[in-house]
Amino acid sequence: MGSLLLFAAVIAWGTSLMMSPHGEVVAEGTQHVRTNVVIFLRNSAIGTLILSALAGWLLFPQRRPRWPARDWAIIAVLAVLVLTGLYQLFWLRSVVQ
Repeated sequence: MGSLLLFAAVIAWGTSLMMSPHGEVVAEGTQHVRTNVVIFLRNSAIGTLILSALAGWLLFPQRRPRWPARDWAIIAVLAVLVLTGLYQLFWLRSVVQ
């Protein structure tokens, strides 16, 4: 179940990454969708953080077999997801204000 949630977190992260307007100039007449884009990106970042937390909780139980390569790979993926999710939330806060 943890692997499935991690996969779902990667999909949510990738979708919001592809939809992110970083570095693009706003086209004339599209300012009315700005609120919708901000809400979508905020919800995607929060969803990615929640899915990452659940996946981390399920993939790292108290009694673990010793697979250090697997553990480090999962930690790296979770770190990337969490850091980019937090960056996206802080970036959205700076764009909106």
